[in-house]
Order: sequence, then C-alpha cells, then structure tokens
Amino acid sequence: MNDLLRMACAALMAVALSGCAELSYYVQAARGQMSLLADARPIDRWLSDPDVKDDLKGRLRRVRDIREFAARELSLPDNASYKSFARLDRPFVMWNVVATPELSLKPESWCFPVAGCVDYRGYYDQHDAQAFARQLRERGLDVRVSGVPAYSTLGWFNDPVLSTFIHYPEAELARLLFHELAHQVAYAAGDSQFNESFATAVEEFGVERWLEMRGDKEVRTAYLAFQRRREDFLSLLEGYRSRLEDLYQSPYSDAQKRQRKAALLTDMQDDYAALKQAWGGYTGYDRWFSEPMSNAHFALISTYHDLVPAFRALLKEKAALPAFYQAVRALARADKDQRRLMLERYMSMAQPAASAVSRSVANQAVATQ
Repeated sequence: MNDLLRMACAALMAVALSGCAELSYYVQAARGQMSLLADARPIDRWLSDPDVKDDLKGRLRRVRDIREFAARELSLPDNASYKSFARLDRPFVMWNVVATPELSLKPESWCFPVAGCVDYRGYYDQHDAQAFARQLRERGLDVRVSGVPAYSTLGWFNDPVLSTFIHYPEAELARLLFHELAHQVAYAAGDSQFNESFATAVEEFGVERWLEMRGDKEVRTAYLAFQRRREDFLSLLEGYRSRLEDLYQSPYSDAQKRQRKAALLTDMQDDYAALKQAWGGYTGYDRWFSEPMSNAHFALISTYHDLVPAFRALLKEKAALPAFYQAVRALARADKDQRRLMLERYMSMAQPAASAVSRSVANQAVATQ
C-alpha cells in the first residue's frame, strides 16, 4: 500500500474510532500529510535538476551525508525517511497548540489512534491552530500556538526533509535529523516525556559523534555557542517554571496567585532581555515570546529534558547503541509506572553536569585554541 493510500485509510480509521466530532481535525491532518508526501522528491532528483540553486544542492548533499552517518554510526533506521525533500510555501510544517489551566502547569492532553495521548494538538494551517486556540482560551485556559519545523510519523511514512529546516546550521540540522529518526527506534504511546527525552538524548550523543568525526573547527565552535545559549535559556525557563509551580502550590488566594504570576512572567522577560545582551544581541529565542506569556509556555519543558539524564546513564551502562536501543524498546513496552521506576533508578545514577555534547565540544574548542 503506498503512503498516500495508507494515510487515507489511517484517517478513516481514526474518524471511525473517535466519532464525527473530530472529523474536521482528522481530515486536515490527512490532507496535510498527503500534501507533504506529494510535494516530496528524492534528493538525487533535486541534485540533478539544473534549475536548483547551488546553495540548496550543497545543503541537500550535507543532509545526505548526515543521513548516511545516522545509519552507519548511530544505528538509526536506514529507510527512506529523510532521503527526499519538499519545498513548502510556509515557515513551518505545522503549528502545535498547547494549553494549561490558568493556575497550573499541567498541560491538557489529546488522545489519538497509534500515537496515544499527547500534550499538544497539531494543525497544518496556522489559522486552524489559532481558531482552536481561541476555543481553549474561551474555556479560561492558558494557550500557546507554536510553529513546528519538523516532526516524525514514527516510520509509518517516508518523512521528507523540509524547506522549514534545511537552512539550519550544519550541527543543528544533524541534531534535528537524529532526534526525529530516534522516534522510529522506540515509542511509548501516551508517554510524551519518555519519547522526547529519549530522542533528545540520542540527538546529543549523535551530534557529539558527528562533530568528533567531522573535525571542522568552525562547525564545532558554532555549535558550542548554540549549545551554551540553549542551556542558558533552558536554565532561565526551568528557574521560572519552578517558581510558578511553588506559587500554584502555595496557600495564597487565586487572586494573589494571578497577581504574582503576572509579576513573575514580567520578570522573566526582563531576565531574558539581559540574557540576550550577554549573548551579544542574539535573537534566536525571540519567537518563544511571540505570544503573550502564559503557563502554556512552560508546559512542555519537562517533556523534552527532564528524563534526558536517565537516558544518558542508560547509554553509559549499555556502552553500545544497539544494546541501548534494545533496552529503551523494552522500557517502551513496559507498564508506564514500571517504566518510570526504572528511569528514576537511572536518574539517580546520572551526573548533574553539563550535557555530554557541551563537554565534548568545549574540550575540543579549548584544545584547538
């Protein structure tokens, strides 16, 4: 069965399972995915096209190298994913809607066939995402709509490289591809934190190995700067997330919590302005503040990062990627409570230090000075 037909069948199955109320949502999802696949052409065809500019060809060759590296050196799936390219007429492939209660950081969740329950809802059209966000705000929820440059269909389809991220710097491009391919290795339905933290751990290790083998000082230096800014920003978010959590668990009245919440969010924006100055005016995280600040901005931070130390410790114990992946797949099959108990054990083994890639790149940068 080809990808387009399989997508249509999956959409019909989803509608049958969820009821007619969700029909419009699944229809837009099916149309968006089918359009994406229809627009994709093999990278080799783009490279042989005389009308394609040299800059794009150079980037596609780099993607091809990264893709081969992912299979050869990282034991990531060697399939047709990320071996084609699609040029889109929009800045993001889709937009995710995240929502939380007004005085809580616990995200709303939505459940789907195959993927299970996730803490966001994705739309291929920004206007559709904003319309759904308005409905949630009318219910009194804090809401954030954010653009997504890439996503994984977990190996169900041949995910293409997209114009929404092809212009990323080399190491960031590698990081993204390693992350999305990791989702094809192991996936626990209904456990976004497990899935994203695992993929983040793979991307970190993958970029570390990519930079070691590339031996390009300029690329290493650029990624070191990116990683330092990323860690600074995550530290800022984590600090304010913790303060908000303490506030919501405090005995203050709801009115007092609202007042203090507003003050904290204002303070955070002031601290971010100071952080930008320390970065020399770097504006790469400005998009995070493009919508009014709310709890929804903090909802997914833990999803992508809190369990990463546990996966690093597991990788260190297994010593080899195939054994590591096998252990992660076993965790994905386990009961969620049992899975968390195992990860907590590895969390206790983890070192509360900078990420492995930051240490490695920093050491290499110092060595070349």
